[in-house]
Amino acid sequence: MQELTQSLVVPNSSKLILFVMDGLGGLPHPQTGKTELETASTPNLDRLAYEGNCGLSQPVGPGISPGSGPGHLALFGYDPLRWEIGRGVLEALGIDFPLQPDDVAARGNFCTVDEAGRIVDRRAGRIPTEVNARLCEKLRQIRLPGVEVFVEPVREHRFVLVLRGPGLSPDLTETDPTREGVPPLPVRATRPEAEATAALVNRWLEEARKLLADEHPANMVLLRGFARHPHPPTFEEVYKLRAGAVATYPMYRGLARLVGMTVLPTGQTLAENFDTVAARFAEFDFFFVHFKRTDTAGEDGNFEAKVAAIEEADRLIPRLLELKPDVVVVTGDHSTPAVYRSHSWHPVPVVLWSRWCRPDRAGKFGETACRHGGLGLIPATAIMPLMLAHAGRLTRFGA
Repeated sequence: MQELTQSLVVPNSSKLILFVMDGLGGLPHPQTGKTELETASTPNLDRLAYEGNCGLSQPVGPGISPGSGPGHLALFGYDPLRWEIGRGVLEALGIDFPLQPDDVAARGNFCTVDEAGRIVDRRAGRIPTEVNARLCEKLRQIRLPGVEVFVEPVREHRFVLVLRGPGLSPDLTETDPTREGVPPLPVRATRPEAEATAALVNRWLEEARKLLADEHPANMVLLRGFARHPHPPTFEEVYKLRAGAVATYPMYRGLARLVGMTVLPTGQTLAENFDTVAARFAEFDFFFVHFKRTDTAGEDGNFEAKVAAIEEADRLIPRLLELKPDVVVVTGDHSTPAVYRSHSWHPVPVVLWSRWCRPDRAGKFGETACRHGGLGLIPATAIMPLMLAHAGRLTRFGA
């Protein structure tokens, strides 16, 4: 589909905004029967739903719970099955780490384990970034034969491990069991040529365990998303769009950088992020704006905090509309229901607003209204072609 879209693109002066509320989709609260989005007071999103088109998107496919990487790549119009990109690369790009072609990168979490080695907290209480930096400095003491090792802090409990040397392979399993009450998993090779790399990583993990034994709460690490740096076609090559990315968290900055967007300096709050869009609005055709707090609250199982995050975003939506963009899409990269406390497979609410919409006249932006909206149930990869079409940036296909 991306190749067809690329062949039909025609440049013009239109402006497009993709606002991604991470983990937006939810499930009903057992006491009210309403999701977080349906519970929140969202007059501005409701207006977009009334004047525009609503629907539900599937980031990967039915029953598949996506990570943030494939979820965002799908929103950008890249097939997440073709461009399967490990989280290690995204985190490394997000902090501007100079990855070399044969480097193997992994995303790390500092975690908490009990005396029996069982995971108590997969995120070590979301330790402050300055504590993370101190622990990374400690882990830099570890040496591996024939391999250069880099350990770089990212944000809160997240860090990047990069291995550089001959004969390394990213074909490794992850150590994160994605649940608590069990020990971290050993790294295993998924192909014979990765056996030596697996042994090196397990050796590094054992040394990390010893070095962190006296720390609290971050007394162990989890590794996932082993990968090398791929090179997908850029956003401008595919869509002829000058794209600016506004994101606070490094991973999402890395995702944007991976597809050739210009990552813009910005502040830590959503208000500051929207200020950045306003200040740079004349320079770009397309803006990707990322909001993390909805996902964080969902993963923490905090229904009320996710509602509050949605309401905060809604209050700020008029700032984007004041810029008079031609197309606005608000959606998520996946669902993170607070009652489920994790990414889930449930389709994600999406609203598309443009002067060329057939208005749904929906009374409320939420999962129920989106299920009956004019967009229907669509793959997330369809969102970019729809944005381009509503911006007058796609010519006719065929005679």
